[in-house]
Amino acid sequence: MEEKKKQKFRFGMFLVTIGIVYGDIGTSPMYVMKSILEGNGGLGQTDEQFIIGSLSLVIWTITLLTTIKYVLIALKADNHGEGGIFSLYSLVKNCGKWLIVPTMLGGAALLADGVLTPAVTVTTAVEGLRSIPAMDRFMGEGQWKVVLITLAIICLLFSVQHAGTSKIGKAFGPVMLLWFSFLGITGLLHIFELPGVLRAFNPLYAVQVLLSPNNKAGFMILGSVFLATTGAEALYSDMGHVGRENINFSWPLVKICLILNYLGQGAWIIRNQANAALLGIADLNPFYLMLPELLRPFAVVLSAAAAIIASQALITGSYTLVSEAILLDLLPHLEIRYPADTKGQLYISAVNSILWVGCSLVVLYFRSGARMESAYGLAITITMLMTTLLISVYLRKVRKRGPLSWLVLLVFGTIESVFFISSLGKFAHGGYVTVLLTLVLLCIMVIWYRGTLLERRYSTRLNFEDYIPNLQSLHDDTEQPLLAHNLVYLDGEREDETIDRDILYSILDKDTKRAQAYWFVSVNVLNEPDTLNYHVETYGTDFIFRIKLNLGFRCSPRVNVYLRQIVQDLQASGELPEQDKKYSIYGKSTVGTFKFCIIHKSVSTKTELSALDELILHAKYAIRKVAGSKVRWYGLDTSSLIIEHVPLITGGGSGVGRVQRIP
Repeated sequence: MEEKKKQKFRFGMFLVTIGIVYGDIGTSPMYVMKSILEGNGGLGQTDEQFIIGSLSLVIWTITLLTTIKYVLIALKADNHGEGGIFSLYSLVKNCGKWLIVPTMLGGAALLADGVLTPAVTVTTAVEGLRSIPAMDRFMGEGQWKVVLITLAIICLLFSVQHAGTSKIGKAFGPVMLLWFSFLGITGLLHIFELPGVLRAFNPLYAVQVLLSPNNKAGFMILGSVFLATTGAEALYSDMGHVGRENINFSWPLVKICLILNYLGQGAWIIRNQANAALLGIADLNPFYLMLPELLRPFAVVLSAAAAIIASQALITGSYTLVSEAILLDLLPHLEIRYPADTKGQLYISAVNSILWVGCSLVVLYFRSGARMESAYGLAITITMLMTTLLISVYLRKVRKRGPLSWLVLLVFGTIESVFFISSLGKFAHGGYVTVLLTLVLLCIMVIWYRGTLLERRYSTRLNFEDYIPNLQSLHDDTEQPLLAHNLVYLDGEREDETIDRDILYSILDKDTKRAQAYWFVSVNVLNEPDTLNYHVETYGTDFIFRIKLNLGFRCSPRVNVYLRQIVQDLQASGELPEQDKKYSIYGKSTVGTFKFCIIHKSVSTKTELSALDELILHAKYAIRKVAGSKVRWYGLDTSSLIIEHVPLITGGGSGVGRVQRIP
C-alpha cells in the first residue's frame, strides 16, 4: 500500500512539474522558427543548409544552456530547496560584497522579462487563429480582436493566481502533458518524411550557418535562436515549487518533444521552400502551417492553453524572486500568502497586480506577436550572464571546485555574451521596453538596499539590561499618568540582548510612556507551515516581557491576537499580574488595554549624509509608504496605535558652534 501511494504521489508531482515549470520553454516552438525565417527574409530566402544549421543552433543551445547549465549544474546550487538568482546569491553573499551588483541586475532583468512573457506567448497563440481561413476572415485585417481576446485570457490567468500553484499545476499538468505529446508526435511525422533533418545533431552545421552567406542575419540569428531557451531561468526559479528531483525526472521527456517538433518544422520548411502558395503569406508560422488544416483548430486551442501555462511559469517564478528579494532586503516587505503546505508555493497580491497591469499595457502597446518577439529575450540574456557569474563563484568558493568554476565561467559566459550581443539588435525594435523595466526595478532595489545599509550604519542598539532600572522607576512612578496596561513595541529579530535606541527613547524621553507591562516583540517566520509558539524573557520582573514569536509560514501574522493569548498564559502562570479593566461591553476583564507603538524612521533636516544618500533615504521611505507598513503586515489595523517618526540621524554635529550669552 505504501509503495503504491508513493508512486501515485510521484506521478502527481510529475504532472504539477509539467504544469508549472515548462510553460515558457514549452511554447517556444510557436515562434522560434518563425522568428528565424523572418530574420532571414522569409521562406523563399532559405535553403536546406540554412535550415539544418539553424536547427543545429537550436538543439545545441537547448542542450548547453538548459540541460547542462541549469538542469545539471544550477539546480544543485539550491538554498534549502529554493532556486533562482536571489537564492543563489544567499549562498555566496559572504564571498564578496560586489556580488550584490550582478544579483540585483539579474533579478531586475528576470522580473522585467516576467512582464513580457505572458504578453508574447498568449498573443502568438491567439494569432494562430489566422491559420484557420474562417477565423482569419472573422479577425479581419486589424489587430483589435486579437488584442481583446489576449487581454481577456490574461485577465482570467491573473485572477486565479490566489488559488495557489499546486492547484493550478494539477489543473495545468494534464494539459501540458498533452501539449508536449502533441509537439513530439506532429514533429516526428514530418521527420519520417525527411529524415535528413537529423543531421542537425551535428554541431558543425551550427558553426557553418553562422559563417554562411545564405545567413543574411549573420550572428544576429542568435537573437532568434535564443528564444528557444528563455524559459531556462524560470525553470531554476520555480525549483522551490516542485523540487529538484521532479525537474530532473521530467526534463528529458520535455526536451525530446521540443527537439522533435523543431526538427519537424525544419523538415516541413525544406519541403515547402518552392511552394508558391506559401511565399506570399505575411508572418508565416511553420508551427501551424505544417499541420493538416483539420487539425489546426485543435492546435490553436491547445497552444492557447499552453501559452497561458507558459505565463504561469514566469508568474510563479516572479513570486519566488520577490519573496527572496524581500528576505535579502532588496525590496520592501509585501504581504505573502501560502495557499499550500509547501513554503515554495506562495502568492503575493501586489506582485500579481503589477504583473497583470504590466502585461496588459505591453499587449496594448505592441499589439502584435511579431513586434513583441523583437523585444523578447534581451533582458533574459542579462539574467543568464549574471547567474553564470554567481554559479562560478559558488563552485569556486563554496564547493571548492576551482577548475569546474573557471570552465563554467569561460564556456557559458562566452556563449551568453554572444547571445547578448546578438540580442542588442532588438533594442530599437522593442527591446527598450524590457530594458526600461529592468532599470526601474534595478533602481528600486538599489534604493532599498542602500537605504537599509544607511539605516544600519546610523542606528544605535543599546544593552537592554542597562536600562531595566529606568523602566522599573517609570513603572513604579504613580505620578506619571498610565498610558495603557500593555505597551507593545515591535523589534527586529536579534539574537543578542540589545534593543533599538529609538524604542527606549520613545518610552523614556519622547512623551514618557508609563504602562503596567512593556512588551518587546520580534516575529520569526519558520520553514514549517503550521508551527505557532513563543519564547519569553522576563529579566526577573513581572512587567518587562521580551517575546520571540515563532510563526509557521502559513500562520497569519496577527500579532495583536497572539499577544492577548500570551498575556492570558503568563497571568495563568503567575508571571504577569492580573490587570484590572473595569469597563468593557464584555464585562470586567483581567486583560487590560493595549497600545502598539510603531516607530518609523525619517531623515532629519540636518544630517551628515551626502546629498545622494539623503535622496536615497527619502526615496526608500516613499516606497515604503506605497508598499505598506508594519500596521498592515502584522494585522494591527484595528488596534490602538501610536505612530512616531524618529529622525534617523540627529543634527548638531559639524558646523554647529556654542552659543554665547551677552552680558
